[in-house]
Amino acid sequence: MLDAQTQQLLVAAMIALGAAGVIFAVIYPYISGERRKDKRVQVVSETQKSRRVSAAAASAGEAAANRKKNVADTLKEIETRQKAKERVTLRLQLERAGLDMTPRDFYIASMICGILSGAAIHFGTSSPPLMTLVAAFIGTAGLPRWFLSKLIKRYQYKFISELANAIDVVVRGVKSGLPLNECLQVISRESPEPLASEFKEVVEEQRMGVPLPDALERLCRRVPLAEVRFLTIVIAIQQQAGGNLSEALGNLSGVLRDRFRLQMKVKALSAEAKASAMVLASLPPGVMSMVYMTSPEYITPLFTTLPGKFMLAVGAGWMMCGILIMRKMINFKF
Repeated sequence: MLDAQTQQLLVAAMIALGAAGVIFAVIYPYISGERRKDKRVQVVSETQKSRRVSAAAASAGEAAANRKKNVADTLKEIETRQKAKERVTLRLQLERAGLDMTPRDFYIASMICGILSGAAIHFGTSSPPLMTLVAAFIGTAGLPRWFLSKLIKRYQYKFISELANAIDVVVRGVKSGLPLNECLQVISRESPEPLASEFKEVVEEQRMGVPLPDALERLCRRVPLAEVRFLTIVIAIQQQAGGNLSEALGNLSGVLRDRFRLQMKVKALSAEAKASAMVLASLPPGVMSMVYMTSPEYITPLFTTLPGKFMLAVGAGWMMCGILIMRKMINFKF
């Protein structure tokens, strides 16, 4: 039998050997290089796997890259054309309003309007010559242009309200096998004005040899709306890079309907603010007119004396600033 001291030494030696074995097992991969070898094998295998995946996706990626390049080139070309045609002439404004008249006729009508405005102020109110000249200038340069801008907005509203239906006609025609040109002819025959006349001009330009993207670009110039620009871009990209035209136009039709619905909602929500702004803007001239009709001797010094004219000019300036601020607050761009 071993004595107690020898047993303790053996137990301590066994514990030391066990601890040494555990430590050796832990640090052996680091000192033997096997861990580095495993890492190198893993890196090589992952590299080979990624190469195989890259080789398998190379053709699809190259095709997608070529398609993206064609789309980018088409968008860049359309943007270049748009920047080159930013100048808006009077003839183009008359076309945008749907008026069948020349700039010469418009200038003649403006001069007649100015003469009538000046004569109405001069003979109707016995105002000084300066007021007559101001009224004639406003009647010549202001009222006709304002009326023309209103006609342009009304024309564009009528166009955009029927554009989604026209795109649906193209979608159904393309799905049934009709070519795009035939679908545009159907729109020019069956759609209401002004959509029919605008697409009729596109069809006529195509018959004369103008490419369809160029004809639609001219349509965008006559009807400068974002929705028409979307239609031009979709068709131009489809002709350059290919793709499912019916699906793209169907999605565009849904987007246009949502945009039009949003416009009508914003218009309805802002109607109260616009009515309030109109009432506030009309109060000062309305009160002045009523006072002039009931007590002209009370308000006449405002027009005949120098302090009165100065106060009238300052009040008109502040009134104009208020009108512009209210107009900025109630007009929404979307």
